[in-house]
Amino acid sequence: MAQTAFAPWDDPEAKPLIEFRHVTKRFGDFIAIDDLSLEIYEREFFALLGPSGCGKTTMMRMLAGFEPPSAGTILLSGQDIAPVPPNKRAVNMMFQSYALFPHLTVWDNIAFGLKRDKLPKEAIEARVAEMLKLTRLEKFARRKPHQISGGQRQRVALARSLAKAPKLLLLDEPLGALDKKLRQDTQFELMDIQEKTGTTFVIVTHDQEEAMTVASRVAVMDEGRLIQVDTPDRIYEYPNSVYVADFIGDVNIIEGHAEKSGDGYEVTFAEGQPKLRAKTANGLRGSGRCYLAIRPEKIAISSQEPQDAANAVRGVIDDIAYLGNLSTYYVRLDNGKIIKAQTANTRRIAKRDLTWEDSVWLSWTDTAAVVLEN
Repeated sequence: MAQTAFAPWDDPEAKPLIEFRHVTKRFGDFIAIDDLSLEIYEREFFALLGPSGCGKTTMMRMLAGFEPPSAGTILLSGQDIAPVPPNKRAVNMMFQSYALFPHLTVWDNIAFGLKRDKLPKEAIEARVAEMLKLTRLEKFARRKPHQISGGQRQRVALARSLAKAPKLLLLDEPLGALDKKLRQDTQFELMDIQEKTGTTFVIVTHDQEEAMTVASRVAVMDEGRLIQVDTPDRIYEYPNSVYVADFIGDVNIIEGHAEKSGDGYEVTFAEGQPKLRAKTANGLRGSGRCYLAIRPEKIAISSQEPQDAANAVRGVIDDIAYLGNLSTYYVRLDNGKIIKAQTANTRRIAKRDLTWEDSVWLSWTDTAAVVLEN
């Protein structure tokens, strides 16, 4: 039997675990969160993504109970959590620093919250054993934090956070201290643990790749507002604004003037350049100023003029970025506009057909670009 896709946000009957209703947070005259409404569902791995100062950490601190909202309501399982102190909420928070007790063993770090709740000794032992197994730390149970690696310390902090079986786990830049390779490996461990426990995870990150990898949905934020909330693939393929298109992944933004043409648009973008054709689900309210957002991997590059291409422009290779598995070509058009095209390196670098100063053609389909108004 086919597995049903997990998408409670598309189910009108589904009740959210967390609701932000018109929440505003002020610090003096500064508005950190601006009339924000959001729903997060049970078993979601939800990412708050944005640059420093966008309000994502403030949202998390309000969920944890460290900051009260200045206006609006935050609900957890349908109940207003404002009157509930942090230690009484079914919420746990894992900090970027991990905040482990250096004088306690891994076992005692994980057991700490359970002991404070005065659980029976047998229950504590059983739960710690379960968490050690879940995070693959059984053989490190008697070591202290300084005797294990950064990735293992991260897993200890995660095990301790999950030991009390919170409804909601908040993760504040949890992988920031790890090197890139370990961070990538740990992302998949986090996803696996979240799926096994069924706990709702909300992660704060400024790393777009991390958010796109781990999350069921991503909220892209800027200046205390939600700009777009959607699944990673939809945010990447169908950004709702130039800000989101530019923030997520690599992109070419071409400013121009759009005119309706059949089931799409014709875009004039520079004197002496051909009009560009685009069909897009976004649509514009009418003709006028627009922006085309095109991902570099959707642009083909060749030394020969392509036949029957919906869009084709000519330029000269200005620069090449070799990324191992990919090469990005920076192509300067006659009007000075730089457009990036990306190709997979299926052959060794010595076999490269195109190089600096070569005259090339760039081409893409009429559905490759998204047409945006702002």
